Amino acid sequence: MAKKVVATLKTTTGKDFAKVIRMVKSPKTGAYTFKEEIVANDLIKDYFKDK
Repeated sequence: MAKKVVATLKTTTGKDFAKVIRMVKSPKTGAYTFKEEIVANDLIKDYFKDK
């Protein structure tokens, strides 16, 4: 799946988006998991501000 995402982001319309990875702590176990999403470049800072 990663190859498909990378190939899509390299197109001319895909340059307006970025794949972001956020580390999230589980309230139950305390373990960390990683959450991956594709976000518009102008919304990246807002994505990381929200918890």
